[in-house]
Amino acid sequence: MDKGKLRYKRILLKLSGEALAGQDKTGINPDVIQQIATEIKEVSDLGVEVALVIGAGNIFRGAMAESLGINRSTGDFMGMLATVMNSMAVENTLEKMNKPTRVLTAIEMKHVAEPYTIQKALDYLKKGRIVIAAGGTGHPYFTTDTAASLRAVELSADVLLKATKVDGVYTGDPEKDPNAEKIVEIPYMEMIKRQLRVMDLTAISLCMDNNLPIIVFNLFERGALKRIVLGEAVGTKIY
Repeated sequence: MDKGKLRYKRILLKLSGEALAGQDKTGINPDVIQQIATEIKEVSDLGVEVALVIGAGNIFRGAMAESLGINRSTGDFMGMLATVMNSMAVENTLEKMNKPTRVLTAIEMKHVAEPYTIQKALDYLKKGRIVIAAGGTGHPYFTTDTAASLRAVELSADVLLKATKVDGVYTGDPEKDPNAEKIVEIPYMEMIKRQLRVMDLTAISLCMDNNLPIIVFNLFERGALKRIVLGEAVGTKIY
C-alpha cells in the first residue's frame, strides 16, 4: 500500500492490562491477545510504524500495594515488572504471526529484553519492527498512561491511540447513565476542565504541551485500528 494514503504513519498504541484478560478480569486470555495482535498486524502490514505501551492491571497495579501493606514505590515497581510480563506475551503472539517485535524495558533486565533507549526504539520502528516499551517510565508515581504519552512524544508518533472497552469518550459512564452522549472531538483543556478521566491529567498535559492528538477508541471493534490509520473518524479525538 502507498504510505502516502495513511493518515498516521507512526502510532503509539496504549493497551490496558485489563484488556488482555478479556472477560476473565485477571490473567492473560490467549484468545484476546490473538485478536489484539491480529488488529496490530493488520496496520503494520500497511506500513504503519507501531509502538505499544501495555498496562498491568490484569496482574498487579500499584494502587493494590497499600491494601497489602506494601509502600507505594515498591508497589509501583511491582506493577512495572508486571507490564513486562504482558509485553512478552504480546511479543510472542506477534512473532508467531511473523511480525518481528522487540520489547524494550525502562528497567534493565538483559536476559528478558533490551534496555529502552529512544534511538534504539526509533531504529527498530524504521526497520519495520513493532516496538513494545515496557516497564512504565522506570520511575514510581507515574501511570502507564503517562508512560504512553512520554514514549509517544519521544518517538515523534503522529497520534496516541488509547484502546478502551467503549467506542470513545462520553459525557458520563455509558454503562450506568443511559443519557450519556458520545463526544466526537474535544480540546485538551475542555477535557481537563470537565474532568473526563479517560487518562490521568499528567498524560493529557504532556500530549497538550507537545500538540500530540489522542484518539480514544474500542480496539475490540473489528477493523477500528485500521480505519483510524486510514483517516476515518473513529472514537473520540482529543486535540
